[in-house]
Amino acid sequence: MGEEGKVYGVLVVEDSRIVTNALKARIQESNRYRLIDAIENAANAEIACMSGKIDLVLMDVCTAEDESGLKYAEKLKKEYPWIKVIIMTSMPEHSFIEKAREGGCDSFWYKEIAETPILEVMDRTMKGEKVYPTKLPEIVIGNISSDKLTDREIEILRCLTEGKSHSVIAHETGISENTVKYHIKNLLSKTGYSTTMQMVVEVVNKRLILPKY
Repeated sequence: MGEEGKVYGVLVVEDSRIVTNALKARIQESNRYRLIDAIENAANAEIACMSGKIDLVLMDVCTAEDESGLKYAEKLKKEYPWIKVIIMTSMPEHSFIEKAREGGCDSFWYKEIAETPILEVMDRTMKGEKVYPTKLPEIVIGNISSDKLTDREIEILRCLTEGKSHSVIAHETGISENTVKYHIKNLLSKTGYSTTMQMVVEVVNKRLILPKY
């Protein structure tokens, strides 16, 4: 049971039926949680929470109709600060953890490479602990693992995936255009790609960077 025997009401926001069914099974196995609802679109999470029965939301980052779970989790925490929110994803996108923290989310769980089982994360979260991964997933981009890229290189890559020019990148990052070109040259050398476009396509295809979320 939860605190003082309470059974916590859970809302699952996930557009994968397979993942939803797996989460339902974990919840049903526990005597501490009860599934209140399972929806596919993060935009509907706030409406679902109006019932007053929700204590915990398991929120996917990429939900139906390309709605961002991070965006709606932040709104949810502002409207219902007492409801706990665990962000879930299978995407290795480097900014998701930072965005989850900034949005006030209580915990973060990688679906496929989780360090901790989801029920344990739920238990610790409901006790007031913030449970976040200790390391990011490693993705191979060309000839290099993503953990070998510097923060500045990731920042430049993000700008490139958003279609920004060298001058815009320089202005936004506070460095010179020549320095931007230097970083891009290093990135191409590290990854082994011959063109910036090839590198950007690979970064997006492998979901290292997903600008719209």
